[in-house]
Amino acid sequence: MNDLRDLYQEVILDHNKRPRNFRIIAEPTHKADGVNPLCGDRVSVFLDIQDGTIKDIAFQGAGCAISSASASLMTEALKGKKVADVEHLFDAFHNVVTTDCECPKGLGKLSVLAGVRDYPSRVKCATLAWHAVRAALEEHKQPVATE
Repeated sequence: MNDLRDLYQEVILDHNKRPRNFRIIAEPTHKADGVNPLCGDRVSVFLDIQDGTIKDIAFQGAGCAISSASASLMTEALKGKKVADVEHLFDAFHNVVTTDCECPKGLGKLSVLAGVRDYPSRVKCATLAWHAVRAALEEHKQPVATE
């Protein structure tokens, strides 16, 4: 159990200190903002979708280590995926961070965030960027909240 907790902490710290895809896409095809009103985390996601595939994805924002690390891991997981796969990945990720289920094989590094389920108040931090991606794909103009 300590090995898994150590990996969880290591990955979160790494992605928080050196977030991947932390930038703005100059001309995104889709964009949305998200906010966690409980703690003040804020994120903006930018997507460049071509022929039903996420060719590029990036984020900017400010928040806790879990929020930033989750957004970073999410961008790595979604880049190159079909838009049709996003909802399935969102559901699998959400299930992993909210229940005691086994992690599906397709989650890759995202599975280390399963440890968030031990801290229910942090689940919203981990899922914020995912809600923003969903809002971007649905072309919401108003910021989406985790509440």
